[in-house]
Amino acid sequence: MARLSSLFVAILTLTPTAYSRHLRASKVFLDGRQVQNEYDYVIIGGGTAGLTVADRLTEDGKTTVLVIEYGVLTSLTTVAGGFSGMSDSQFMYDIRSVPQVNLRNRVISVLAGKVVGGSSAVNAMMTIRGTAEDYDRWGAFFGKNSHWTWEGLLPYFKKALNFVPPNADITRTANITYDTSFWGNTSGVYAGWPSYQFPATTAQMEAFKGLPGVEIASDSGSGVPGVYWYPTFMDPKTVLRSFAKTGHYDNVKRANYHLVTQSKVTKIVLDGTTATGVSFVPAPARGQPGNTAAPVTTVTARKEVILAAGGVHSPQVLQVSGIGPKKVLSSAGIDTIVDLPGVGQNFQDHGMISASFQFARIPQSARPSSDDLRTNRTLSTWSSQIWAANRTGPNSIATGNSAAWLSFPVISPRSAKLSADLAAQNHAAYLPTGSDPTVAAGYRAQMLSYASALSNNNTAFYNLVLQGGSASGLLVDLHPLSRGTVNVNPANPHNTEPQVDYRALANPLDATIMGDIVRFTRKYYLDNPKTKDWGGREVSPGASVTTDEQLATFLSSSLSPSVYHPAGTCAMMPLELGGVVDEELKVYGVKNLRVVDASVIPTLPGANTCQTVYAVAEKVCVIQTKMVNSRLTFITGGGPHPIWRTKGLSKRRQ
Repeated sequence: MARLSSLFVAILTLTPTAYSRHLRASKVFLDGRQVQNEYDYVIIGGGTAGLTVADRLTEDGKTTVLVIEYGVLTSLTTVAGGFSGMSDSQFMYDIRSVPQVNLRNRVISVLAGKVVGGSSAVNAMMTIRGTAEDYDRWGAFFGKNSHWTWEGLLPYFKKALNFVPPNADITRTANITYDTSFWGNTSGVYAGWPSYQFPATTAQMEAFKGLPGVEIASDSGSGVPGVYWYPTFMDPKTVLRSFAKTGHYDNVKRANYHLVTQSKVTKIVLDGTTATGVSFVPAPARGQPGNTAAPVTTVTARKEVILAAGGVHSPQVLQVSGIGPKKVLSSAGIDTIVDLPGVGQNFQDHGMISASFQFARIPQSARPSSDDLRTNRTLSTWSSQIWAANRTGPNSIATGNSAAWLSFPVISPRSAKLSADLAAQNHAAYLPTGSDPTVAAGYRAQMLSYASALSNNNTAFYNLVLQGGSASGLLVDLHPLSRGTVNVNPANPHNTEPQVDYRALANPLDATIMGDIVRFTRKYYLDNPKTKDWGGREVSPGASVTTDEQLATFLSSSLSPSVYHPAGTCAMMPLELGGVVDEELKVYGVKNLRVVDASVIPTLPGANTCQTVYAVAEKVCVIQTKMVNSRLTFITGGGPHPIWRTKGLSKRRQ
């Protein structure tokens, strides 16, 4: 059990038995009876997006905000290994998917952070953004004038993070390149670098130059595919994890910014089709079902309710509140207030391919490797000593800082054919039976965009993480074509987790694309002039597994459809394309309700999602500020749902 923070313990100790409801200077509450009756904004979810939005909205010292978080307030700051937060189950939602019919009925763990800071507190700390085309794709669904583009998001990528370059010695010896023009330096969330890199990592990067078409990108934030170095979500001064809590809560001392923890939202309160507040109860003890007799607290939102519960729980909150597909709600005995077919549909995650390769002989010029840290006692002792002395050395590395993010024409000789095959599909046939026509239309629009991307060099489909050791790193399909669902459990919608169905490999071209990802990785390890003397060998799937059919069989038994990047379930798309929110992230058909988290992502970027979620949150705060405080509205694109360009508050044409 991780220790609770001193602030948390102090408040727990001093909590009185009777509670007043006036504005308190204390920011964090453990009980719904402590909070005010009303706030300007009520935010559901104290994760990556929720805390970012709360921080920005309260900067004026006047706007009042309550953040309602299911998890606890604690500190998860260990850097080494990157995943330390996931090792304690109390900080993780433990959800199981439905059996995956194309994965031999395997059940998949659905993991997400259950703690203040959300998944930014427990993720791999990889500070990655997608290519420019990933974000231009979002805007294209609305029309050519949309502000959801690479150029429209780049200022918010810069605002979201405080980039600190690596030290000069490591930059030189590891041959790290970066370009500060793609980064900012004002945020409380840091993008830093370890004080050490294994020479083998640099050698593995250089080895990609032995393969035709591979580019070495100058910076991970430049918006182009390639092989590149990337920073870590880490404060390089303290060498501690930097995440939403440390950047947007810990050092924010404002009486108008309140947080209540260990609280489960039961519904968004609606007056007709206007969101007016939020009801919540104490979160059940770990492993226990919800308590139907738990005391309910209802808080009024004077301006807006902002839903930031993540890709799995945001659609659940909408559905239990009566907002979602009528068919789903009716099956669960929930009255439909707003029939919104896209809620809980379009579920996406990156797919992890369990192919494994090894180098038997990393050359001496590339030593030490990360393996040596485990096998060489002298190196291990040195590493421990300098870490204890000044927090430097190999223990400052999280999950690594180097990877390949490559376009499909670079890795596959049949990119043009697969592009044509995808464009020619009957796309609706690969969605759940009975999918709403608008959801099917949105899926078709996505697949046509991906068909184009498969044949150009502007979107990364392939990801291999390099970790400076003999074994291959994480191998990921960055743009799966299959779409799943996250819907309430019809048998018990209010007191159980939602039913999560990845629908892995539902689109058969996923297996074909992943097969080519395996083939290219073979080439890197086994047929590469830069690695020919390294003794590369294939552990799995094995040299005899060569055909599309054989590789598909291998994938059915080994693929993980998740690297814990759930997204897309409240998609920002036009209503007639199955969208749930518009370009201002307002929920269609509901006033005073927005969604701000990974669920609004219409198509996954070819990257870890954390940095993108920060940027989305920063951008929507500017939209909100312009709408509320300025006579000039934020002008959105000229897509199928144009915004009236009026003075005062903008409104979507009905």
